[in-house]
Amino acid sequence: MEIPISLDLDSRQSLQAQLYEQIRKLILGGRLKPGTPLPASRVLAGQLGVSRNTVMLAYERLSAEGYLQTREAIGTYVSFELPEDCLNAKRLASAAEACVQDFPTRRKIAFEGRPQAVVNHRHLAYDFWLGRPDPHSFPIKAWRRLINRTLVTAGTRLTEYRDPAGLIDLRKAIADHIGPARGINVDPDQIIIVAGCQEGLNLTARLLLREGMSVAIENPAYQGAAYLYESYRARLMPVCVDESGLCVEDLPEEGAALLYVTPSHQYPMGFTLSLERRLRLLDWAWRTGTYIVEDDYDSDFRYRGSPIPALMGLDSHGCVIYLGTFSKSIGAGLRIGYLVVPKHLAGPARTAKALLDNGHPWLEQAVLAEFLAGGGYDNHLRRIRQSYAERRDCLADCLKRHFGEVVISGAECGMHIAWHLGEELPRAAELQAMAAEHGVGVYTLQSGAACDFGGCAYSERAIMLGFSSLNERQVRTGIERVAAAVDAARSPSYAAAKLHSPPPSVSRSCPGLPLAGS
Repeated sequence: MEIPISLDLDSRQSLQAQLYEQIRKLILGGRLKPGTPLPASRVLAGQLGVSRNTVMLAYERLSAEGYLQTREAIGTYVSFELPEDCLNAKRLASAAEACVQDFPTRRKIAFEGRPQAVVNHRHLAYDFWLGRPDPHSFPIKAWRRLINRTLVTAGTRLTEYRDPAGLIDLRKAIADHIGPARGINVDPDQIIIVAGCQEGLNLTARLLLREGMSVAIENPAYQGAAYLYESYRARLMPVCVDESGLCVEDLPEEGAALLYVTPSHQYPMGFTLSLERRLRLLDWAWRTGTYIVEDDYDSDFRYRGSPIPALMGLDSHGCVIYLGTFSKSIGAGLRIGYLVVPKHLAGPARTAKALLDNGHPWLEQAVLAEFLAGGGYDNHLRRIRQSYAERRDCLADCLKRHFGEVVISGAECGMHIAWHLGEELPRAAELQAMAAEHGVGVYTLQSGAACDFGGCAYSERAIMLGFSSLNERQVRTGIERVAAAVDAARSPSYAAAKLHSPPPSVSRSCPGLPLAGS
């Protein structure tokens, strides 16, 4: 038999590849059905005007991949079981298909939870979204070079399971980094590599929580923590914060299974927990037998004064679990963070991580370990810290220039500030909506991934502004548009005139700006 094949002698694709593709398409398209015999290689070569070797090589490839079979005295024919049949599951018709029941109504899932606002789906020209590094800051050249170098010596590391706690070289490099940076002296065996702080929170919850247990948490707090503990059916006990951080005197006398706190740059308000309160907090935790989960999500960015040592660095009783991440300093796309646990929790934490996912991918860990150990990370931090400080100063100056003596908190460190709205300004939700109409993203506590448990003094009159992903020109234009939006609500004619006036000059610093908690 002859089969419909046409080869292009001028094609850049080889004759053998063309022949393979066309026969494969005839088989998959049903033109050549299972069991159909194919012409002998000599016959097909004559039909197409090519060498017999070309046909034989194409047949051999199709046979190796399972499309053809060859038997003595029978010849070559189309396989009865094609490779696609093994790859694609066939849907079996159900006898009860005519009266299908909705399965979820018959068996509810055990999990109940709410997603936090970690992904921003808004597309605004000037977006002060939170926790987003400058997209141009990623060390792409150094990363590419380290990836290539690491792959050369990968060996079996890409094909074998590794220590679920993480690559030992990376854990050593992290221990060396947080020692001087955060005052935490730990053994690498106390470090577990995780996929960002959120997985670290999940691991700590799995270690310490059961349904009905109590969790003390800041109010307001990070949604990702609040919603996680809520999904474990824990009993949440909100504790207010003020300009000195968590109000330690309001902690429950009976203690809790754990306390979640962001002492270096309280999320969302940006307050720093004072040293005096840190010591009192550690005493309370020791007295009540409460574990403290310390989320140090953006402490790499300190702009004013010396940092206060982390709670874990001050802890002498082994009651603090520390969370760190590279999502803010390098990029969330890496999905690399770390959990530092007291020595008595190292074994259980390692087991929990193994049961969760058998450990983090090797390549990213190996590259990051080289980046840390070789000094690249410190150089990267110094560069972007300076850049972010300039953007923070620009933002604060613009707010002062357009809105007078504003009050902001969180400017000493981190990647966002909280703007405390005066009585002459709209409420936070109204201002967010007005700014969005002018192409600017500013955020209330709730829309900015924070959770208010009720009774929070800041919810209605605080706006969160991330500054790390916008350059200074974008910051100026964004705040100018917010000011125009406010003016438009007051006097439309005044706002129109202001929009057509030359933009004000903005200096790089903002001396005398009132800072909550300074």
